[in-house]
Amino acid sequence: MALREIVQIGEDVLRKKAKVVEKIDEKIIQLLDDMADTMYNADGVGLAAPQISILKRVVIIDIGEGLIELINPEIISTSGEQTGDEGCLSVLGKSAVVTRPNVVTVRAYNREGQLFEITGRELLARALCHEIDHLEGVLYVDRAESEIIDI
Repeated sequence: MALREIVQIGEDVLRKKAKVVEKIDEKIIQLLDDMADTMYNADGVGLAAPQISILKRVVIIDIGEGLIELINPEIISTSGEQTGDEGCLSVLGKSAVVTRPNVVTVRAYNREGQLFEITGRELLARALCHEIDHLEGVLYVDRAESEIIDI
């Protein structure tokens, strides 16, 4: 396991679409482990592979309820709406108001290659949307409804 560098807004890799993971192998397992170390070290609640310069569809999230690992995540349903402050490890020291779905269901693979679904509400729904946006080259600042402020 190793800490990876989190790239910051302005780096081209953050605006590119991540590629589908074709095979869950040792490299992907190592990537998941390194992403977790990196996210926890940075006191984050989520991290997408493009944030560490890897254009793969891999996301991790921990809102305080345990680590969630998602390979090739896909949002399959949303409902409701929530509006609140959002920040990002790739946009350090800033936040803005963003509206997201209040409930989100995602289908993904785990590190064993098993397909599963997870439904997130409130903060987890926000984190799922935020991190999956990264896989499409979208940052929360693109969805900001308020001025981006220093925190």
